[in-house]
Amino acid sequence: MSNQPSASHDAPPHSLWSDLRDAIRGTDADYTKIPLRRAVFLLAVPMVLELVLESTFAVVDIFFVAKLGPSAVATVGLTESYLFLLYAMAMGLAMAVTAVVARRVGEGKREDAAITAVQAIFIALLVAVLPALAGIFYAQDLLRLMGADAWSIEHGYRYTQWMLGGNAVIMLLFVINAIFRGAGDAAIAMRVLWLSNGLNILLCPLLIFGLGPVPALGIEGAAIATNIGRGIGVAFQLWVLFHGGKHIRVTLAQFVWRGAMLWNIVRTSLGGVGQMIVAMTSWIFLMRILASIGSEAVAGATIAIRIMMFTMMPAWGMSNAAATLVGQNLGAGHPERAEASVWRIGWYNMAYLIVVSVLFFAFPHQLVAFFTDDAKVVAIGAEWLRILSYSFFIYGWWMVTVQAFNGAGDTMTPTKINVVFFWMIQIPLSYVLAITLNWQHSGVFWGVFVSETSVGVFTLWLFTRGRWKSAQV
Repeated sequence: MSNQPSASHDAPPHSLWSDLRDAIRGTDADYTKIPLRRAVFLLAVPMVLELVLESTFAVVDIFFVAKLGPSAVATVGLTESYLFLLYAMAMGLAMAVTAVVARRVGEGKREDAAITAVQAIFIALLVAVLPALAGIFYAQDLLRLMGADAWSIEHGYRYTQWMLGGNAVIMLLFVINAIFRGAGDAAIAMRVLWLSNGLNILLCPLLIFGLGPVPALGIEGAAIATNIGRGIGVAFQLWVLFHGGKHIRVTLAQFVWRGAMLWNIVRTSLGGVGQMIVAMTSWIFLMRILASIGSEAVAGATIAIRIMMFTMMPAWGMSNAAATLVGQNLGAGHPERAEASVWRIGWYNMAYLIVVSVLFFAFPHQLVAFFTDDAKVVAIGAEWLRILSYSFFIYGWWMVTVQAFNGAGDTMTPTKINVVFFWMIQIPLSYVLAITLNWQHSGVFWGVFVSETSVGVFTLWLFTRGRWKSAQV
């Protein structure tokens, strides 16, 4: 690693507390030059805290919705099956934006990074139009297509209308935070989600159950609270983007259509969108299988996935740090440093998820029972958590290595991996186990276990081959 820059021996030492302060406040440090351990810490801490609050909201949201009954929880789960498609597009676009912005910042081209940010915003708004129209006008049909029960179609559809109709704030929240992360302004992205999700947590029970002059809106209130919180978060993002962070700032003069740059983002994002759509549509098929088994199966799986997301978000935060470090270090001409950052973060992820696996194995019923007292729902959700505990830590390596490919701009490799392991293995295997062999919901859970354990091992092996280092964006 002869071309890896080393820290100056004359640099003042940094204590843990000073680094923690810098991580939360934000710093103008050059992540391609400072000691690798400090670079990982400064990026990972705000990214972890950002996603911890995101997952906290997901848990709080389902906690209050669960008070309305299994059908309400099932409505959220079935609506999220469609939202997962939007998340796929938003996350795929965000991968490309992080990769391109990080590469430009690593190359020292801050002007190009800012113009790239503007093009990403244009794309996000364009992508949001059709899903919004479909959600507003065809919410009941969409729920019916997913096998929703009568309560969901008659009463829950307004939740679907709000969530799909307001999807532009989802797109912008993902994409603009990806801009900040790629530039190295992870602390700003953290504050945005703290603001939006903090508002969500306050508004959710208020609008669901009502208080004083505020009427009880039921499940529709949960969706309205989410849209208000995310909308204010997006407004804050735009204000910061135009007033400038530590590493990136957009001016009105840069807010113009640049076809070549826009196409570069779209081209780079195709693989990211593809890999997320493959993964998310796989989840839709799994939810459809569970819906054919019963609302309790959907509700138990929905609660389990929220718990899983809550515990997984810190690992995703660390993985996002890997994407930024890979992109910036490849841009600066330091591929060995990029690889070293992935290994370091991978070990951190594995250690963290081993602890989570122990909790899932030891206390699955208690975790699910926190959200519902329906014995059947608790039993189904607890079963999935117990199965997850057997190999959750391997999935942590998949998260880091996939983000390494994405941070390098090689988004097509993970797409091909997902097609094989999610479409060709996970969906058929889950169907055969659940329906053909009549394992019911257990068949779906074991199908997920086999496919996601396999994809983690294979992706780590592929990363070690090193072809991602030569990707161009």
